[in-house]
Order: sequence, then structure tokens, then C-alpha cells
Amino acid sequence: MDFSLEQLKEIIAALDQTDITELNLESGDLRLNIRRSDKNMVLATPPPSLPSGSIDLPVALGSVIPAAAPSPNPLPTNGVNVAIPSIADSAAKNLVDITSPMVGTFYRSPSPDDPAFVEKGDQVRKGQAICIIEAMKLMNEIEAEVSGRVVEILIENAQPIEYGQVLIRIDPA
Repeated sequence: MDFSLEQLKEIIAALDQTDITELNLESGDLRLNIRRSDKNMVLATPPPSLPSGSIDLPVALGSVIPAAAPSPNPLPTNGVNVAIPSIADSAAKNLVDITSPMVGTFYRSPSPDDPAFVEKGDQVRKGQAICIIEAMKLMNEIEAEVSGRVVEILIENAQPIEYGQVLIRIDPA
């Protein structure tokens, strides 16, 4: 499936008129992930290379999508400013990022009727379960890598996540 520049502009304009916060389209080798963040829509995971005959999405979308504020240590994004929580930001504040070890779905509690493993401000100890990632119908408990206070939970319950995505930030102080 190839997208023309006009089709991409129409998709972005349509999403801008809705409450949809994320759109993922995949077809063969082409993968398009558009995510709205603070009323800005950004290409969240620009592909490193695209199959021949397709549009150079980073350049085409970069001219259409409002850019996020630049990060102090920007990642290479093929010309698109990307709104991704920066690991450098947490390092500067001496925070520990708990990242996803796999692709899956993030869950804050063991079941829908149970309370969340942790809330912002909670004290956690190293090895304590802080969330679950469901991957291929298996529930994988993610444990705190350090003891400290939860300062930020970056993912909403039941949201899809990527490998290496920052889930929770802990202040070990």
C-alpha cells in the first residue's frame, strides 16, 4: 500500500478533527505511526528506510506536522522532531527509567477489578512488581529496578507499547 502526499494530508487533517490520539497503519514493509501529543501530531517512530516506490514519509510529514520542542539530546529522526520522553531528561534529574523489555500491552493492575500496582508518589522497593506487559497472551510482571519513589507513569492503562519505551520513572533518592 502506497500513500500519496494528499492522502497523508487528508489522514492527518481527519485525525486533527477527532479525539483519536494514535493511528497505526501497516502494510507489507510500510509502517506509519501517527500520535497526537499536547495537541501536536508527530510521527512517533519514523522508519529508517522505506520500500522503493513509496513516499519519503519523514520529509513529507515533517512539512505538514507541527514540530515538538527540541530535546537537549535529540535522537536521529530523519528530519522530523519527535515527541518521545527523553532518557537524557531523567538522567539529568537522577531518575531511573523503567523501560519495556518487549512489545506488548501495558497494564497497571493484575486484573481490571484490582488496584494499580503503583501510583505516582508511591514508594517502591527493588524487585517489586510495578506493572504487567501482555505479549502473545502471556502476562509478564515488570519489576522495579531500584528502590525509590514513583515520580511519573508515562503510559495509560491498556495502551500498546514498544520495546525500550519508558514506562515509569523512579526517583531513587
